[in-house]
Amino acid sequence: MKAEETNSITSGYGNPPWVFKGSALYQLNLVKAETARAFIPKEFRLVEAFGYTLGGFFLANYSDSPVGTFDELVVIGGIVWNPPTSCAWAARVLVSSNEACLHGRKDVGLPSYVAKFSKQISATPKPKSKFNTFLNMIGVGGSTNCMDIQVSETKDTAAADFCNINLTTGDAVNELNSGKWTGPTMKMSLPSYSGRTEYNPHLLKYSCQIDCRVKLTSPAKVLGPSAEQNDTTQHPDGEHSENKRNLSIDVLLSKPILALQFNCLKMVVESPLMVSHGLLNPSEK
Repeated sequence: MKAEETNSITSGYGNPPWVFKGSALYQLNLVKAETARAFIPKEFRLVEAFGYTLGGFFLANYSDSPVGTFDELVVIGGIVWNPPTSCAWAARVLVSSNEACLHGRKDVGLPSYVAKFSKQISATPKPKSKFNTFLNMIGVGGSTNCMDIQVSETKDTAAADFCNINLTTGDAVNELNSGKWTGPTMKMSLPSYSGRTEYNPHLLKYSCQIDCRVKLTSPAKVLGPSAEQNDTTQHPDGEHSENKRNLSIDVLLSKPILALQFNCLKMVVESPLMVSHGLLNPSEK
């Protein structure tokens, strides 16, 4: 497989590498293989077992980026085989920035859409018990913070509900504000394939180098749009895009198996490489 750098650079982002700072939730779900195959080019072999692959989502809030602050939801459709390792494939990317959407589509080959992220934090009292009463007395117990994030795709003046993500933040917010321990420092690379979209037909490969503090956390609870809203919403790009949108929601609603909280996040993204010869599915060779 040969690869070469792409030359298209969206104005506003400047030259790579592009640096993003903030926090994120990385959640892995068991996704049905038949759902994942709807997003992945046929020349790739899906990494699967017993009819399932690994998908999920990456929910990030960037406090600093080439275009300032914005929110991002990356729906990970599945994992494709890329010897000697594997790469993720993004099924859909929702961002709260028009510039980030344009950059994702043209420069990174992502299926990006502009969305609104509405956030509401509420306090949920912990169940009453002698132990919790003691914690309250010493100022440690009390309520658990929950954050509801309503994500709605937007185009012109129209908006369509995509999902609602409920995060049980617990003491995470207090840890960030007080500078307390938020997990060990970790460096990792998240390689991904992209492209084959109407905005960028090339097959691309890119890698996100992540430096952060990471800790296990409770999986988020995800709800899709109401059945009534789903029936009345027409996707502006046609029936095919509407089907992809619904399958992306299916990925979000799949069974979670692991959730990681990324704090003090620094993500460095290099310019994607254009793959001139994709990896063929062994069964098609």
